[in-house]
Amino acid sequence: MPRSKAWFAVSVLASTAASLSSADDLRSPESFSSTGNQAERSRAIFIEAARVLQHPRCLNCHPAAVRPTQGEDLHPHSPLVVRGIDDRGATALRCTTCHGAANFAASGVPGHPLWHMAPREMAWQGKSLAQICEQIRDPRHNGGRTLAQIHEHVARDSLVGWAWRPGGSREPAPGTQEEFGALIAAWIESGAVCPVGQ
Repeated sequence: MPRSKAWFAVSVLASTAASLSSADDLRSPESFSSTGNQAERSRAIFIEAARVLQHPRCLNCHPAAVRPTQGEDLHPHSPLVVRGIDDRGATALRCTTCHGAANFAASGVPGHPLWHMAPREMAWQGKSLAQICEQIRDPRHNGGRTLAQIHEHVARDSLVGWAWRPGGSREPAPGTQEEFGALIAAWIESGAVCPVGQ
């Protein structure tokens, strides 16, 4: 007997509600263990990790243009600033001119001692998930890092960790840095396979 449209609607709503209730959480690597095919498991793990990689906290620091972006909507940085030759701002207006060693609650300006933009070859904005994945695996586009160094960077780097402690009204990246690091480690261990066509 075919299921009714009402049953289907209730099922979709329940599924959506369940996914929304855990929207801030990251799935653990173990939750992908039932995927028998290792390549498919690796792709699925990366797609989960991409919830962080494609979050505004990460995309704002990985722009394709010379100007960084900000906010949940990735609007151009205000005031107008540019990356400069070393990704730390133009000579006359370095990132640290405004961004201090820590978030400054009174003005809402975020901060970290090493505040800067990711190099242009590590730009993620405007790229598909498959392109970002290939970029992360390629030392020519990931700062010359091995996959082990990529894991170390995402799991322990304090500037990356800022994404989970952005201060003000900024939405933190999903999950925790530890959970994100575990996903990247599992992705690497399962072959570092990239999604196709996403």
